[in-house]
Amino acid sequence: MTAQAGICAEPNLHAYYLFFNIQPGCQSEVREKLKAVPALWEELKQTYPEAAFSGLVAIGNEAWDGLYPRRPNELTAFPAQGDGDRSAPETPVDLFFQLRADRLDVAYIAAQRVMALLASLAELKDERQGFRYLDCRDMTGFVDGTENPEGEHRAEVALVAEGPFAGGSYVHVQRYHHRMARWQKLSLTSQEKIYGRTKADNIEFASADKAPTAHTKRTSLKDAAGNSMEILRQSMPWGSATEQGLVFISCCSTPLHFTRMLESMYQEDEAGNFDHLTLFTRPETGAAFFAPSEAWLERAGE
Repeated sequence: MTAQAGICAEPNLHAYYLFFNIQPGCQSEVREKLKAVPALWEELKQTYPEAAFSGLVAIGNEAWDGLYPRRPNELTAFPAQGDGDRSAPETPVDLFFQLRADRLDVAYIAAQRVMALLASLAELKDERQGFRYLDCRDMTGFVDGTENPEGEHRAEVALVAEGPFAGGSYVHVQRYHHRMARWQKLSLTSQEKIYGRTKADNIEFASADKAPTAHTKRTSLKDAAGNSMEILRQSMPWGSATEQGLVFISCCSTPLHFTRMLESMYQEDEAGNFDHLTLFTRPETGAAFFAPSEAWLERAGE
């Protein structure tokens, strides 16, 4: 099965993220519209070859059963964490579109094409423009996605390999809002301790030198057999003159890896440790999706 190109795409300069809820009673019409999405992605790619465009549509956990007769085995609700000020909430959405390109105008054209495709059938609940910041850094100043798989391993991590949902991916999306004023008051040494790697040259600390609260320690996990629990991150920063953050996107062949990472970040271990980066950035949204293969979309799951 051919995967949607946006799942394993290499980093781009620009992105638009669109989040929709399907209007009541419009599921069958939306399902028909989604059949045309792979052709739309190909048309944009061919029309603007220099833009390196890639598209991705993913269907939300709560919307799936209203669109398709068969359900991905592991698709479930977003694994909300914590409470109060340091929490990762669940905010379900029916459809998620990731539209990326090396030309902002092409990403915008793609957004307008999606809006026209779903006109009167789905309500736009949120939109966000992402962009590359310096050499693929987060707005905190640290390189983002350093643990990402490379080459052919990207597909091995991100895509379901077998069965009726082969070529698809479990996608989790969060919009983080950074507390930049608080973060910028920290010394360079304190910031590096929170991440577990150097800021300027992006060198990861040795495991023995990492604090048990370091972000790289809390998110580098292994399963019972000792295998790394990897995800493919497709995240990009967002920002304005007054607010900054990250659209965090996880693509994986199983939702288990993301769930374990989020739990490790927010839940305290036996010694009371948690990821201290969560003190300086707050996820305002959190939703679980499945991004089916192009063939699944074209056949409407039949």
